[in-house]
Amino acid sequence: MQVFIENEAGSRRKNIYDERTLRYLSTVDVSASYPYPYGFVIGTIGDDDDAVDCFVLTAEPLVAGTLLECDPIALLEQVEDGEIDHKVLAVPSGAYATIDETVIAALKKFICDVFAHVPNKRMEIGRLLGRDAAESYVRQCRGALGSAR
Repeated sequence: MQVFIENEAGSRRKNIYDERTLRYLSTVDVSASYPYPYGFVIGTIGDDDDAVDCFVLTAEPLVAGTLLECDPIALLEQVEDGEIDHKVLAVPSGAYATIDETVIAALKKFICDVFAHVPNKRMEIGRLLGRDAAESYVRQCRGALGSAR
């Protein structure tokens, strides 16, 4: 799957791109630094009517605007303000990553803190599911794209 990187690891700047054209639109500050490069899976649309969100588990610096092939390795269930907003966890194609307690803790802390500046924002974190669930979710959200747009 192709992932477009919107936000760099270590940054508190959330870049916003048009998900169809990949044109840069704007940048806003958030309340926490991204623990890993973050973006979206090209050609998908999730239950929140946005492309499927994706954390790329890598120590490699990936700059905003990078497009790269990735392999999904897990799915983190998330609900934002009552809407499903699951996160695919991926690695660059051919790479390997272990999802241990350190990785899970960093992701959960980020998700809980990132929108602390937004009043009444509700974030719920669910289960961490494996590769099969991640691949199935991406396939499901690819199928949704044709009917939604």
